[in-house]
Amino acid sequence: MKSEINSQYPSVDALREKARKRVPGFAFEYLDGGCNEDVNITRNTSELREVQLQPRYLQNYGTSSTKTKVLGMEFDAPFGISPVGLQGLMWPNSPEILAKSAHKHNIPFILSTVTTMNIERASELTEGKAWFQLYNPVEDAVRNDIIDRAQAAGCPVLVLLCDVPTFGYRPRDIRNGLALPPKMSVRNILQILGKPTWAINTLKYGQPTFENLKPYTPEGLNLKQLGQFMDRTFSGKLNAEKIKPIRDRWKGKLVLKGVASEQDTEDAIKMGFDGIIVSNHGGRQLDAAQSTISSLKDIAPKYGDQIEVMIDSGLRSGPDIARAMASGAKFTFMGRSFMYGAAALGNKGGDHTVAMLKRQFQQVMDQLCCERVEDLPKHLINDQK
Repeated sequence: MKSEINSQYPSVDALREKARKRVPGFAFEYLDGGCNEDVNITRNTSELREVQLQPRYLQNYGTSSTKTKVLGMEFDAPFGISPVGLQGLMWPNSPEILAKSAHKHNIPFILSTVTTMNIERASELTEGKAWFQLYNPVEDAVRNDIIDRAQAAGCPVLVLLCDVPTFGYRPRDIRNGLALPPKMSVRNILQILGKPTWAINTLKYGQPTFENLKPYTPEGLNLKQLGQFMDRTFSGKLNAEKIKPIRDRWKGKLVLKGVASEQDTEDAIKMGFDGIIVSNHGGRQLDAAQSTISSLKDIAPKYGDQIEVMIDSGLRSGPDIARAMASGAKFTFMGRSFMYGAAALGNKGGDHTVAMLKRQFQQVMDQLCCERVEDLPKHLINDQK
């Protein structure tokens, strides 16, 4: 059987560099950048990589398995694809590419409210296994309809986003005109002309739009009016009063994404969430925040037996996945890593990235002589913060 891994791109860093060459600068910077001075986006990965693991070479060791259970579901590896907004802007048709790969490799795919593929299409591509991330609408009727659509599509998990009470201050996006309302400057047009493959694929698949929101968007809006509509329609501010009707209406598993403190974890447990994703939005919201691995180390030991604790933000490799799992995570997610793969290799990018990360993670498991993913904490060197 032919390997799905392209040997020219054996790491996420290699995929990132290839993606940078294929994507217009304004779109690549939207994907790649954090907020303010990029302190937190750098901290996420650098502090995660301070975690050290210890092999046990002389124990009675058999065959390692990467299969993992979370929220009552079994997956072939302990990582999935995070929700990413405006995916089709960064690489045309990328949400479909990644949803297909996730389903093929039996890992979870989370669809964002504000990406460029709708719930129904995600469900079709994943046979009803896609998770859905809800960016909470202001109007109850819109919220209820989106939830009902996700349930009708068979989504097993609703992921409620809590870490965007305001838009992050992102200097690159401001300079490029990608804050709402977006604008297309001469500079951006010249960048597009320099990336013909991206441009041709954009013509093929159409200008990216907020597909999930089409039923609620008045026809004929110009870009400025669309930006105003988005501001009026969605609010990232959450509290118990706003969460209760969602918990009451949603019949599947409910996960809170963006948790960074013990206090919010305790509240999530009280509100009836089944899981949390420790996250700082990939370093895109608060540059002064601590890294996700630091938050995880505070949260997982204290609450891991009361709620499923997952993590995203900062993971870029199989060893990173192992570090996070050893530190107490029950599962991990990555966004940029998969988008780099889709942008670098197009239709083959999803399969390549999943297969590459699986192989990297399997090698770590074998090298540690660790048979089960849930045993990774036994290999954690504990004299670290």
